[in-house]
Amino acid sequence: MKQSRWMSLVEAVTNVLVGYGVAVATQWAVFPLFGLHATLQQNLVIGLIFTAVSLVRSYVLRRTFEALRIRQLSGNSG
Repeated sequence: MKQSRWMSLVEAVTNVLVGYGVAVATQWAVFPLFGLHATLQQNLVIGLIFTAVSLVRSYVLRRTFEALRIRQLSGNSG
């Protein structure tokens, strides 16, 4: 069954939102180990930037693999 573009976006957003919390917590724990000291607000903004990049990446990869799957199915049926 083909996944719709909308469901691809919903899946990507859900994945990235869960990852956002993990990323901010990881930054908060790891940055000081490298001598980086960021406020909570700075950590949240940094996390948002990486989250936006991750969301776009996840959506594009999902659509690319869906297109490849559809192309493969079309090639096998002819």
